[in-house]
Amino acid sequence: MDCLSPDDIYAAAKQLSSKIINTPTLPAPALSKLLGCQLYLKHEQLQHTSSFKARGAYLAILALSDAERAQGVITMSAGNHAQAVAYHAQKLNIHATIVMPKQTPFAKVERTRAFGAEIVLEGRNLNECEKTVELLQRQYGYSLIHPYDDAHVIRGQGTVGLEILDSVPDLTVLLFLLAEAA
Repeated sequence: MDCLSPDDIYAAAKQLSSKIINTPTLPAPALSKLLGCQLYLKHEQLQHTSSFKARGAYLAILALSDAERAQGVITMSAGNHAQAVAYHAQKLNIHATIVMPKQTPFAKVERTRAFGAEIVLEGRNLNECEKTVELLQRQYGYSLIHPYDDAHVIRGQGTVGLEILDSVPDLTVLLFLLAEAA
């Protein structure tokens, strides 16, 4: 994957502006007092699927051609990315297949299913799910919306940082919680 530039993130923000919630970045007084600094929190739990993952999933789906959308999309995820792909696919009337590890919590499976996705429970982890995704892609021609190895997904998720800097331009330190189950 090519390196992304700030211009890529600005372009993504423009594409997402009417479809993604610009969630508030608000002071966290109790945490600020506890830590001895001025701390702000970005409230991505207010996003359509309660996560910043909605940004990247939407941008990746937008990048598909009409023919690719007609074939459907597929991904592997145990939670937030699954829900984001399912949500946006439903809004765009696209078939979504989500491959989730067998031990995925029932609530996450059901929330993803509630967004209209076809759920396939397979494997113990995302690496094993990826093998099933590859098989289903070959069989049905689905387009993969990769949870983390996709430039569109990364560009979309990067818009969180732009919104933080727009809200609190004099920040001196910016910390992100990074996690991926793969």
